[in-house]
Amino acid sequence: MSKAGTKKITVIGGGGVRSMFLAKSLVQHAKKLGFTEIVFMDNNETKLNIYGKMAAQVAKRIDDTVNFSLTSDPVEAIKDADYMITTIRVGEDEMRIQDERTALALGILGQETTGAAGFSFAMRSIPALVEYCELAKKYANPRVKIFNFTNPAGVVSQTLRDMGFDFTYGICDAPSSLLHSFAQMYGVSQDSITGECYGLNHLSFFKSIKLDGKEIMPELLQKDEIYENTEMRFFDKGLVEHVGCILNEYLYYFYYREEAVQNILNAKVTRGEVIRDVNIHMTEELSKMDIEHNFDECLKVFEKWYGLREAAYMANETGIDSKKPPYHFDIYAKDSGGYAGVALKFIESELGEEEKEMILCVPNNGAVKGLEDTDVVEISCTIKNGNYYPHEIEPDRIPMEMIRRVKMYERLASEAIREKSIEKAIDCLMVHPLVNSYTFAKKLAYEYMKINEAYMKGWS
Repeated sequence: MSKAGTKKITVIGGGGVRSMFLAKSLVQHAKKLGFTEIVFMDNNETKLNIYGKMAAQVAKRIDDTVNFSLTSDPVEAIKDADYMITTIRVGEDEMRIQDERTALALGILGQETTGAAGFSFAMRSIPALVEYCELAKKYANPRVKIFNFTNPAGVVSQTLRDMGFDFTYGICDAPSSLLHSFAQMYGVSQDSITGECYGLNHLSFFKSIKLDGKEIMPELLQKDEIYENTEMRFFDKGLVEHVGCILNEYLYYFYYREEAVQNILNAKVTRGEVIRDVNIHMTEELSKMDIEHNFDECLKVFEKWYGLREAAYMANETGIDSKKPPYHFDIYAKDSGGYAGVALKFIESELGEEEKEMILCVPNNGAVKGLEDTDVVEISCTIKNGNYYPHEIEPDRIPMEMIRRVKMYERLASEAIREKSIEKAIDCLMVHPLVNSYTFAKKLAYEYMKINEAYMKGWS
């Protein structure tokens, strides 16, 4: 257990490309939340020595009194941790590409969270996360909380909870980022815009959006600006008006399934291939530089390559350009609360007495009628004293039918991975609305067994 008056937070996957974002968020809030030790751990020492060291430089520039360290030793990282953030990619970019291409070969969307590829990714992610959860039970503070960013967050969160790891919480910044974009559009603070969200990770709907407590959903849906300058640009205005609510950007893959697949095939490159190529070039260039003594030049290299990655976000899949300005990472600007902000908001509530409103992936517990209490949902919650209270929401009919179907997929995916059952793997893919075929499900299941052979044992 941490010493009295100290708090330790550990990031598993601290050598990731986005490590600087996490470091910025955590260090900017360190004093307020009482963090005296921040540890970034990664089992890829090459990446840790590049992106982890860049994160360390960000931490040092913001507040050099915070004890920020890097390690490749999971026990060292987890020992006495009060909080953990998990953001790992088992198999790296090359395995993501195999996931995507295996599905696309059958004309099926290969997206790594909502698409069929998400199941393959989960087959690798979950066993690794279970190991870290077990280490946390053994070495971390007994009251440790783990915030999981690892995709596919819906299946991962469901499975970890099904396995009894009730100290895990699914986190995604997509819903909060959408609210922030509305706040920017109205020229108000982020706290002025609130929303009632329900559904599943990457399959959620905002039933209500309020500005300073006043409902603005009807006028918001009519604003042409949201279809130009926010992630709502992926949807036809007529569709949004028909559904009658604000949509998570990943719903594009369900409402425009055939267009998404065709756009990717026409582009002849998957999202995974775009990211792989960017990461290879960026890592190669940074590996030749002195991060500790020439950080400003390293930052320019990062901005160049990361900007290309951001500009390509969902561009091939939708055929819509991002229209994003040149990318700039501002170390000293106030943190926008994106990547780690959701976790920090929860922690802030736990350490203080003030209630917080936030969107989490947690067990339903009766909040959304028509789903089971143990179903992990993405939903608006009130956080008080470290406890979460999902808001009861009356779902709309058409969105709810999609939610039910995908939740069935997630339940079966959890069972398949926990029981190492090929039969249930076929079942889960068969009911997935983006597969919806026994023939394709069987082919996919066996192909994913084959490509993941090095990462899994005991399936039958």
